[in-house]
Amino acid sequence: MEVRWHGSDDTLSSFLWGYLISPIIGGALVDYYGGKRVMAYGVALWSFATFLSPWAAARSLWLFISTRILLGVAEGVALPCMNNMVLRWFPRTERSSAVGIAMAGFQLGNTIGLLLSPIIMSRTGTFGPFVIFGLFGFLWVLVWISAITGTPGEHPQISAYELEYITKGQKLVKPQVQGEKLKKIPPFRNLLSKWPTWALISANAMHSWGYFVILSWMPVYFKTIFHVNLREAAWFSAIPWVMMAVLGYVAGVVSDTLIRNGTSITLTRKIMQTIGFVGPGIALIGLNAAKSPAIASAWLTIAVGLKSFGHSGFLVNFQEIAPQYAGVLHGMANTSGTFAAILGTIGAGFFVDRMGSFRGFLTLTSLLYFSSALFWDIFATGERVDFDGTS
Repeated sequence: MEVRWHGSDDTLSSFLWGYLISPIIGGALVDYYGGKRVMAYGVALWSFATFLSPWAAARSLWLFISTRILLGVAEGVALPCMNNMVLRWFPRTERSSAVGIAMAGFQLGNTIGLLLSPIIMSRTGTFGPFVIFGLFGFLWVLVWISAITGTPGEHPQISAYELEYITKGQKLVKPQVQGEKLKKIPPFRNLLSKWPTWALISANAMHSWGYFVILSWMPVYFKTIFHVNLREAAWFSAIPWVMMAVLGYVAGVVSDTLIRNGTSITLTRKIMQTIGFVGPGIALIGLNAAKSPAIASAWLTIAVGLKSFGHSGFLVNFQEIAPQYAGVLHGMANTSGTFAAILGTIGAGFFVDRMGSFRGFLTLTSLLYFSSALFWDIFATGERVDFDGTS
């Protein structure tokens, strides 16, 4: 039993070790070169790693783990790129909705992967999903490069009205356009000297802890606690991600509506993030008490769904407090989040090995959610923070 769990820890956490390496460097590259270019390279690299996985797994476990690490390295740039593109393409009163739509794509991707992988494997073998998903990634890159521009001003079909609507009130445009060269080395000391930065780091860490624990271990949870087979476990684990996609968009619309109606950005972000932490914390307590897989799935769906309110909390906040450093700040927070995710995935395995169930670990996670909500509400802000010492 113990060997099996630790083997799972190696493969589950290897992606996260790779994800730990790239976010800060990738975020700085995003701030300097823009989200379009960095995202294209990132998706191409992680598609290559996915495509190579069957070949690597057929040769050795360590070679397979290496491809998982490479996958993590490449995917580390995704969220900073998304934030950069949202910052440049959407006015501030529509950014929460834009992030909600983008994150819905992430969640639906999880759902599609969980549901399609067993079907593909039953017809093509264990490694079929790796090959198919890798090829689709390369196709996506071709579409992205040909159809997307880095900024609205570069788009050949945008009207003057649209451009003014998008960029009105923005203090950051592409550095080369304004003639103001962005510093190659971000002011890390200044970034880390402000409490709003630590609020973001704390929130990202807690969000990643819960996200990767649920994504990685919930199929095993349903198999271990309720003794369902892995295909049924995939269905129970996939349903919450659909709810997360839907509620994430709803939260974005509500958030933007609050701001347009006069609610301060700071208060809006605190409301959204509090729901995104306190809600899952309460739901995990309910999950602990569940006596059937259906009830457990309902509580898990509530936990994951309400968790998506954080997309309109901390995830949009990078753009607001530091638009010129949103990429590298997001990278710093992602690195801390990855540490937390590694601890979470390994910690879940530890609790299963030593205590025989997930229940103690779910209680710990609930307490961490409540603590993170309190820290966020005390130190977060929706106002731009001076990280350059100019005021």
